[in-house]
Amino acid sequence: MTTISDPAATATSLEVRNPADGTVVGLVPDMDADAVTAMANRLRAAQPAWAAMTPDARARHLRRWLDWIVDNQDRILGLVHREAGKSWGDAQIELLVCMEVINYYAKHGAEFLADETRRPHGPASLTKNLQIRYRPYELVGVITPWNYPLGMPMMDIPGALMAGAAVLSKPSEETPLAWAEVVRGWNEEIGAPAVLGCATGRAGTGAAVVDAVDMVQFTGSTETGRRLAAHCGQRLIPASLELGGKDAMIVLSDAPLPRAIRGAVWGGLFNAGQSCIAVERIYVEAPVYDEFVTGLVAEVNRLRQAHDPQGSFTAELGAMATEKQLQIVERHVADAISKGAKVLTGGQRSTSGLFYPPTVLVDVDHTMLCMREETFGPLLPIMKVHDEDQAVALANDSGYGLASSVWTSSKQRAERVGTRIEAGGVNINNAMINVFQFPLPMGGWKQSGLGYRFGGPNGVRKFCRQQAFVSEKVHLENETHWYPYSPRKARVTAAVLRLLEMHDWRRRLGLRPR
Repeated sequence: MTTISDPAATATSLEVRNPADGTVVGLVPDMDADAVTAMANRLRAAQPAWAAMTPDARARHLRRWLDWIVDNQDRILGLVHREAGKSWGDAQIELLVCMEVINYYAKHGAEFLADETRRPHGPASLTKNLQIRYRPYELVGVITPWNYPLGMPMMDIPGALMAGAAVLSKPSEETPLAWAEVVRGWNEEIGAPAVLGCATGRAGTGAAVVDAVDMVQFTGSTETGRRLAAHCGQRLIPASLELGGKDAMIVLSDAPLPRAIRGAVWGGLFNAGQSCIAVERIYVEAPVYDEFVTGLVAEVNRLRQAHDPQGSFTAELGAMATEKQLQIVERHVADAISKGAKVLTGGQRSTSGLFYPPTVLVDVDHTMLCMREETFGPLLPIMKVHDEDQAVALANDSGYGLASSVWTSSKQRAERVGTRIEAGGVNINNAMINVFQFPLPMGGWKQSGLGYRFGGPNGVRKFCRQQAFVSEKVHLENETHWYPYSPRKARVTAAVLRLLEMHDWRRRLGLRPR
């Protein structure tokens, strides 16, 4: 059992259990507001020296952190595996996220943070040097959910650290152990400045984090995101929100079916379907509907579900993380059946542990919860459509707009259909892969988010304030528009402005237009 302690935390502890078998994995402090404030003060005290480092110096600390994580991956991924009840294969991808994100921002951080020069735009700026400078927020709060205990915070925190901010992180109370250990590695193992903290606890701890920081990055449900955004609005601090999804998969009549079937299985069932960008509803054109459904059910029935031993890779998907989330899946399946849907495989929870088998539903429509609400579980509802227009209309008939996919052998159809989908990401003949393309923006439209979580320079710059920096090319004793005013100065200024700013010669010369 793993126990995480913090001298500033209260004596109250949280018990972390493996959802696959109920065993206790570890204990963490349930930090109150005073403990969070004390941690925030320590981070703020360390931040100025961190921000004063060059980007390359900060990048060296990030790379040492990655080295330590990789050297200790069996222990860290073992915590992910147990606290989330994942299959060992699903747990492995979280290390990939660490590698990709840290290496990307360590490589490009200096470039993304470099001062930018702007050209003068008119008379008011002809004698000025114009620059944009990026100054980090002093303390950034990062609040993450339970579905990827290591991968979720890693998508945000390397960028914030690269920017020069201190970071106060708050993992989910359901899965805090792996992240707390990785933060311990930063603070105790690699000699890094003390600019990264981990506040563990329940909802009250998260609220205290929001009250203590200067900017918030939140990933979680749309409902919680709304409340957090309202509170940040009251404090007049920025919030970047990546929220729920109901991602649509469109399978057109010329789709490469074997690939589309495997993409649906992985995109919908990876991590037991507990991904904000998971395939949550599938629309298939009528000519290939029967073949697609038959092939999908066959592939799903080959999957192995278990909490396999560490290192064994003997299961594809594991348990669900919480009883509450499993009950949502049950409710969606029951609602669909009551309205005429059919279960082709799965459909009943296991008798032990929080396991729900991968489930395929057909004869679904948009009156059913499984097509309207976020399921966040191993459920694949499939709807037959007449043509691509109906598929696009149904895909867009949702309050969510995080990601999507289009499956076709035609580049023209991919372009035509993909550009009509109202979502922050579109994948052609792939699923969920847009989130791993770090040069591209990752964010949701509609109720799926506010702002962009990462992507290119934004993954660092979002944790900075832009500062307009103006200096003089020519040092004069006085500016034309300064005091004192005089009729002569006004006439000269007006004539110069007309000559430089107007767009026809009559007005430039001060003549009346014809």
